[in-house]
Amino acid sequence: QVQLVESGGGLVQAGDSLRLSCVASGRAFNNYIMGWFRQAPGKEREFVAAISRYGSTTYYADSVKGRFTISRDNAKNTVALQMNSLKDEDTAAYYCAASLGVVKATTTSTYAYWGQGTQVTVSS
Repeated sequence: QVQLVESGGGLVQAGDSLRLSCVASGRAFNNYIMGWFRQAPGKEREFVAAISRYGSTTYYADSVKGRFTISRDNAKNTVALQMNSLKDEDTAAYYCAASLGVVKATTTSTYAYWGQGTQVTVSS
C-alpha cells in the first residue's frame, strides 16, 4: 500500500517554471515505477512522465519532452516534476501515481495508487 501526497501547484504565467513534489508513505518506495499524469477540465487524464525504480530511465509524453523533467529520491520517498517553459495548455490538475508495471506504461490502468492532485494554472 502506498499513499501519495502532491504539492507545489499554483498560478504562473506562460514561460515560467514550477516544481511539483510528491511524497510517498509506506515501505518499498523503490519497488514502484512513479509517474505524473494530468487532467484538464472536460478532458481525460493523460500521461505526462514516468521514472523507473532507481531513476535510471525516464519517459515523457511528446507534449512535455524537453520542457519537463521527472526525478526521484528513494531515500526521501519523493518524486518531483520540474516544469519549465510552461504553456497555457499545461493548465491541469497534476497527479502523482505509483505502478508495479514498466516505465513505458502510459495508461492510467497500470497505476495502482494515486495522489489527490495539485492544480497548475498557466496564464498568458
